[in-house]
Amino acid sequence: MKPFMTLTAIAVPFDTLNMDTDQILPARYLRKPRGPDYHLYLFHDLRFTNDGEERPDFILNQPEYRDARIIVGNRNFGCGSSREAAVFALDANDIRAVIAPSFGDIFHNNCFKNGVLPIRLDDEICTGLRAQLHERPGVEMTVNLDARQIIAPDNTIFYFEISDFRRRCLMEGLDDIGLTLEHEAEIDAFEAAYRDEMSWLYPA
Repeated sequence: MKPFMTLTAIAVPFDTLNMDTDQILPARYLRKPRGPDYHLYLFHDLRFTNDGEERPDFILNQPEYRDARIIVGNRNFGCGSSREAAVFALDANDIRAVIAPSFGDIFHNNCFKNGVLPIRLDDEICTGLRAQLHERPGVEMTVNLDARQIIAPDNTIFYFEISDFRRRCLMEGLDDIGLTLEHEAEIDAFEAAYRDEMSWLYPA
């Protein structure tokens, strides 16, 4: 998992309420392998017509937002099904942070497990941030995980809450496997002792 420290990047506003995981990644792409084309599945039915042409009115297809790495969303972002692939698609587009007043619980947890930082801020703050992003398309914001702060386009600083554990995991790039491997020496010692004690389970 890629570590997350400080990110200064273009931010894109999503005003849609209840942006669900089927909009983020349509169900028919769930069985697709994570390959070089995976980035195309993100918001696929919103981004493309049935003929595969880009919809010019969709915000990520607009030149100013194409390289966005931060999303500022609306209430209940990532609600719906539990599909982890919705976060895979964000990661495939190098989107590392999603800011919203509230999230679907499972989506929120899946973000942390895949190196994407979900940040809860008050509804009023998110509305103001999205307004700034609409007014100045392509403008950058900064997310500083170490300081637990966001620097808005107008240089206003907002602080967010995150547990020390999740903050450490993101900053050190530790997913569940990485956390387990921190105890590799103890695991190896246990397995060696178990093999000695239960040698009859391991015929020569």
